[in-house]
Amino acid sequence: MKKALIFYGGWAGHEPELVAARMARILEKNGMACDLVAGLDCLSDREALMRYDLIVPCYTCGTLSSEAEKNVSYAVSHGVGLAGCHGGMCDAFRESTLWQFITGGQWVSHPGNDGVEYTVNIRRGSSPITEGIEDFTVTSEQYYLHVDPAIEVLATTRFPIYRDHHAVNKPVDMPVAWTKYWGEGRVFYCSLGHHDDLFDASPASQLLMERGMLWAAEGKTCAAAAAVLHENT
Repeated sequence: MKKALIFYGGWAGHEPELVAARMARILEKNGMACDLVAGLDCLSDREALMRYDLIVPCYTCGTLSSEAEKNVSYAVSHGVGLAGCHGGMCDAFRESTLWQFITGGQWVSHPGNDGVEYTVNIRRGSSPITEGIEDFTVTSEQYYLHVDPAIEVLATTRFPIYRDHHAVNKPVDMPVAWTKYWGEGRVFYCSLGHHDDLFDASPASQLLMERGMLWAAEGKTCAAAAAVLHENT
């Protein structure tokens, strides 16, 4: 049975405990065992991290120690998946450039704050994660992120919608969901999920998270299969 570590905490406005519990229910429904852990101490044991197939961060505006970020980097590079949403992953540790390098992006703004209605545009054929999902509309924070050009973009949203200082620039399609790799590890991110109830209001958002987490959790399996193939050729 695959196993996931879901750690949560930080800024309470993102409802980390509720989101962590939701992610656990989703994964358990798919046959995965989950450890829900408050705080960051769980990242201090490299060998313990290596026992998981997936790490799901639900932690906003924290401080990650040098030891912890290196442990996460090591685990993910050796096949442990990393998947998360909104500020719980890409605004988790603003001072850790290594974390941002691993995850593929960092939040910088949400013009208009909460309550902006916008469309999530699915990139057709971009991944099995998005198969059968149509464009959909959400009312929430619209994340503006600085992103790694190496990411594989699965969904975007158009800026500007809210008229602010950035609106004098050309329109841009900002990534909403993406995948990338870190060594043998698979990384998935979705910027939706300001509050837990967004996933009830937008089933497509939850489906993206479900598929993305399950995809990321296959890193160890795929790496082992590739190693066997290499030995036999």
